[in-house]
Amino acid sequence: MSIISQFYQIPIKSHTLPSQITSKPQLLSPTPVKSTLFTTGAKRGIPSNIIKVKATSADDERGPEKPTNSIASNGSAAVAVAEEETGVEVEEIYRLKNQLVDSFYGTDRGLKASTETRAEIVEFITQLEAMNPTPAPTDALPLLNGKWILAYTSFAGLFPLLSQGRLPLVKVEEISQTIDSTNFTVQNSVQFSGPLATTSLSTNAKFEVRSPKRVQIKFEEGVVGTPQITDSVVLPENVEFLGQNIDLTPLKGLFDSVQDTASSVAKTISNQPPLKFNISQNAESWLLTTYLDQELRISRGDAGSVFVFLKEGSLLLNNA
Repeated sequence: MSIISQFYQIPIKSHTLPSQITSKPQLLSPTPVKSTLFTTGAKRGIPSNIIKVKATSADDERGPEKPTNSIASNGSAAVAVAEEETGVEVEEIYRLKNQLVDSFYGTDRGLKASTETRAEIVEFITQLEAMNPTPAPTDALPLLNGKWILAYTSFAGLFPLLSQGRLPLVKVEEISQTIDSTNFTVQNSVQFSGPLATTSLSTNAKFEVRSPKRVQIKFEEGVVGTPQITDSVVLPENVEFLGQNIDLTPLKGLFDSVQDTASSVAKTISNQPPLKFNISQNAESWLLTTYLDQELRISRGDAGSVFVFLKEGSLLLNNA
C-alpha cells in the first residue's frame, strides 16, 4: 500500500515585543484539517496546518501583518503527493498482473504447472491480494458482472476435466464463469471441441452474499449443450497420444466421405434443445474473492484452492 509522506507542523517563533506595546496581538490557534485521499488503500489524515502570525511593533507604519493561511498550499501539496504515490501503486499492480499472467504460459490452466511455477504464481497472487483495489467485492457487485475466463487454478477437482483435453481429437476450449449480480446467478461452463462437433457442459447456480468478500453458492441444475456439428471436417495429419505421434493420413479418405452427411446432420441436431438435469440439493460451496478489478479476479474456494479469472475482452487474455 502506498505510504503518504508525513507533514510536520512548522513551529511558530516567538518575538520579544517592545515595552511600549500595550496590547498583545492574538495568536490564532492552529486548526486541524482532515482530508480523505481517494486511493486504493485506507484513509490517510493530513496533519494540522499552521496559521502563522507575525508580531509587529506598534509604530510599524504598515500596521499588523495579516495572518497567512497555509491550508490551501499544504492541502494541494498533500493531494499531489497522494496522486503521485497512487500512480506508483497502479503501475505496480499493472506490472504484477502481467507477471502473473505470463507465469501461466504452458501450464494448461494449472494442470501442467511445476512445483516451482506454482510457488511463483502463489507469490504474485499474494502480492496482488495485498494491493486489492476492491476490499469489499460483494459491495461492488456490478464489477463482478459478466463472463470471466479461467486462466489458472490449483483446484485438483478440475484436473481430470482438464486432462480430457489431452485425449486425441478432443480439446477443452474454454472454462468460464458468468455472473449476473441482478438475479444473483452464476453459470460455470466448459466448452469442448473435436473434429466433428463442439459442445458444452454447464452448471447453473444461485448465490447469496455472506460477507464483504464471501458468497455462498447453491447449484441447481446441469446443462449439456446441443452439439454443434461442423460443416467442414478438418482432420489433422497427426495427433499426440501417450507421448506417441499417430499418423491420421490413412483416415483422410473416410473423413472426406463423411463431410456431406455431416452437413445435413448438423442442421438437424443443432435445432434440438439442450439436455438439462437436476443437481443434488446438498451441492453447495462458497467462494471468497480476494482481488477484483475491471479485468482480473482472484477467488479462493472452500477446499483452499485458488482460481484466477480474466474478464472476457481483457487484453491480458492475449498473454494467458
